Amino acid sequence: MVMGEAGSGSARRGSQPNGLEETMRGRLGRECVYVPSCRLGLFVALRHWCPPGGRVLMSPVNDDVIFFVVLAAGLRPVQAPLNPLDASIDVAAVPEETWGTLSAVLTTNLYGNPDPAPELRARCDALGIPLFEDAAHAIGSEVGGRPVGAWGDASVFSLSKHVGAQTGGILSVADPELRETLRDTRDALLTPSRTASELAHAVRPYAEAAVRRLGLRRAAWATLGLLGLAERDGIRMPLRPEALAGAVRAAPDLTAHDPWVRVDMHTYRQTSGPLRLRRVRRCLGRLDEVLEASREGTELLWSTRWARPPEHGRAQPLFRVPLLVADRDAAIAALARRGIVVGYLYDPPLDDYAGEEFTDPSPAPEAARWFARHALPVDPLRAREAVEVLERSGARPADLPRGLARPGATANGPGPSRD
Repeated sequence: MVMGEAGSGSARRGSQPNGLEETMRGRLGRECVYVPSCRLGLFVALRHWCPPGGRVLMSPVNDDVIFFVVLAAGLRPVQAPLNPLDASIDVAAVPEETWGTLSAVLTTNLYGNPDPAPELRARCDALGIPLFEDAAHAIGSEVGGRPVGAWGDASVFSLSKHVGAQTGGILSVADPELRETLRDTRDALLTPSRTASELAHAVRPYAEAAVRRLGLRRAAWATLGLLGLAERDGIRMPLRPEALAGAVRAAPDLTAHDPWVRVDMHTYRQTSGPLRLRRVRRCLGRLDEVLEASREGTELLWSTRWARPPEHGRAQPLFRVPLLVADRDAAIAALARRGIVVGYLYDPPLDDYAGEEFTDPSPAPEAARWFARHALPVDPLRAREAVEVLERSGARPADLPRGLARPGATANGPGPSRD
């Protein structure tokens, strides 16, 4: 039983969606466990492999929810130095003395751009610690000739992103013998399915379509605010450090951290009912079509003057393409006037956001700060519209400061700087 939780592993409340697990097993070639959300899957993995008080190397340009999941697992986040062009972990810039203090490494694969999993796998093997892959944005990406998610001891996928189901996730593991143990841990954390929540999820696609068709985005967000359902005034949720310190003292305990972990998804640990599972199956069946369209949009966006693509290889089917613009706020406003909403911003970096009370700061924070300030995550499925808007608005590419440029390197590959 996981500390501080309610529920019973014997109930097997979440073991019904075997078809989804089999589909993902076919894609990854490893055992998979369905979870109601990527964040719950990550918590299950962290609790299984890491001792309380352990230290986890992670990216500071990441969703704050993931940061709080690490804290909920009773672990200390350690912020990594990053490549300034794609926010992947800069393995060579991690101090040697840091490696020996770690209990695990957690990748982000931000927007689908892969972290250097082969190098991180080698480091983790040498240290005898697990590698976890957060593949929420990277269900179709590859690195080192293998799918993202096929390198770690465990990897977690979101079925809300490329799949578009707005619910569900997959926990994938290298060791097939762990499948039942992890299922039991998942089941102990689940809360019961609720009819009202299932019905709301079923009608959500139609409500969203109506909002898009009628141009009511602003009114919809205002209504969410009045109802108390919009929990962020800015990019990051309120930290509430005094309350968070109390939750950290109770860790490992997911319930104590629930006010932070549930933000944007209050059903993150709720058992998936038949309506949700039906939608997940339907959306998963269209995944290859979505990935191909995402790849085409990525190629178009990579061809623009705001992009820093890798020098070699076919475009990844990115979830969002991080264009690097000088004035991001102006670009966001221009896109909004066209009805293109920019989300998935992670600014400021987690060490600036949370402070040393809750995390070890990056030894080289400027690259993360620069990327977080200038990255404009564009949906590749709306690439042509976005390019047209940015051209008309006069958006300028962001210039990489000379102090951040690494000789002979660009994002995800060798080559000269494009400044």
